[in-house]
Amino acid sequence: MVSSVLIDFDGTIALEDTTDLVLERFADPEWRQVEADWVAGRIGSRECLSRQIALVKASPAELDALADQVQVDPAFADFVATGREMGMRMVIASDGFDRIIARVLSRIDVLLPVVSNKLMPAEGKSWRADFPYFRDQCRSQSGNCKCVVFGTTPGILLIGDGRSDFCPAEQASLVLAKKSLAIYCRKNAIDHIEIGGFADAKRAILAFCKPKDKTGSAKADTTGAFHA
Repeated sequence: MVSSVLIDFDGTIALEDTTDLVLERFADPEWRQVEADWVAGRIGSRECLSRQIALVKASPAELDALADQVQVDPAFADFVATGREMGMRMVIASDGFDRIIARVLSRIDVLLPVVSNKLMPAEGKSWRADFPYFRDQCRSQSGNCKCVVFGTTPGILLIGDGRSDFCPAEQASLVLAKKSLAIYCRKNAIDHIEIGGFADAKRAILAFCKPKDKTGSAKADTTGAFHA
């Protein structure tokens, strides 16, 4: 039985990868070579993001203005409301950055716990990436190890679309998959439901998940594990 929901942000809640938007707008073009090294598997996500964010030059106001332009799945807020009515505990787990995520969620008036990397101001208009949820043993080499967010909690639904979701997909009780996560699940014989967005996700939880109590709240401790 599903009792908790782990939701990816970039490409899932946000329709585009917000880190790529920041890099395309504000970073030295060298970020693309760093990206190529990551895609080729020569470096992990943490090293990739750390090197790329070091190439960004932007004021806090410029970053906030970009976040205000991020397009969100129009069915996301309704999905959250439905999940709360069913008593599900929900948390956003992202290999993106807290400042952008918080700004987007505030704009759409959705309050959920967030476990993510941190964007820290440096000298002038520079920034650095901080990874409070990185773990050396992370099989996907993500800056934010989503498997740690799982902890030992049973009955978790994963909703995601990309590489940082590959490892937790192998542990989830139910996977709702978009894009490359759906391809990964098919190739690795992982049971999943392919979705186009949160309208499909809502239909899936109504069909496959039984309602529990209606606490409607969740939090994540510093290890990332779910708690009621």
